[in-house]
Amino acid sequence: MPLNWGFVGLGKIAHTFLNDMQLLEGHQVVAVGSRSSERSRTFAKMYNIPNHYGSYDAVWQDPQVEIIYVATPHHNHAALSIAAMNAGKHVLCEKPMGINKNQVEDMINAAQKNNRFLMEALWTRFNPAINAVLQKIEKNEIGAVNYLNADFTFKAEQDENSRLINMNLAGGALLDVGIYPIFLAYILFGMPEEIVATARFFESGADVQTGIIFRYPQAMANIMGGFASTSDAVARICGTKGRILLDARWHETQGFTLVTEEGEQHLAVPKIGKGYTYEMEECARCIGEGQIESLVWSHRHSLDLVELMDSIRQQIGLNYPFE
Repeated sequence: MPLNWGFVGLGKIAHTFLNDMQLLEGHQVVAVGSRSSERSRTFAKMYNIPNHYGSYDAVWQDPQVEIIYVATPHHNHAALSIAAMNAGKHVLCEKPMGINKNQVEDMINAAQKNNRFLMEALWTRFNPAINAVLQKIEKNEIGAVNYLNADFTFKAEQDENSRLINMNLAGGALLDVGIYPIFLAYILFGMPEEIVATARFFESGADVQTGIIFRYPQAMANIMGGFASTSDAVARICGTKGRILLDARWHETQGFTLVTEEGEQHLAVPKIGKGYTYEMEECARCIGEGQIESLVWSHRHSLDLVELMDSIRQQIGLNYPFE
């Protein structure tokens, strides 16, 4: 079921998402909105989009729009998603879906009340290579998995106006990049029985590095998100009979190395475009079947993920001024 999309938030990720959409048949962007009329006009002209607006509200009032892609900074994901669903639109909201669990619960309530589809755009969950790794684990090819080492870190400029470190925009490494290794630990092991976290901070109050240990009954995960340095971004999943090394950058990987007693094997798993097409297709499938959530990345999954980040934030003392 192809969809007519409306975009709010027209930054870098919106460009990447739309370029991937052009690799699919049928899906199209019919309206874009920004707080800047000039910005929305420029974006629309670049991609021959018929409708452009100088406000977000106008996008979900457009009768041609079926689903809203929310790609604004983190701080207003919840409010915009809820407004769109109240206007009768389905929503794919960039991660993190909400800043805290209360926001995510409000978003899910809006989806249920309006019978509209809502999904967090956690594109890594739909990556073919990640799914291939999960299948290897399910087949017990590396035995019982008991250790994960994963990070997502890159060097970011300390510009106080950057969304990455601006506290008013819910900046910081945890919500922006730490969410990825947290997600990987979650899909491998579920909810931990103990969390240990610590962090360093920018002068703005946003975290520059956050290190986390998750302890499970039979496993541990050592994970990191940061803006201080650039790592090799290779995720390591270890079990009792072998290990899997996800190629860099692991969250958007196109392959992995399987190491067992029989030897070492590299498996290439190419993806379409950057990798956003798979979540678009999941939205279309679910909406076509009348569902308000995906079973692959469900509302429950998003609630669990934000609950983990809430616990980490409490430990490291990260609070946003608008909360």
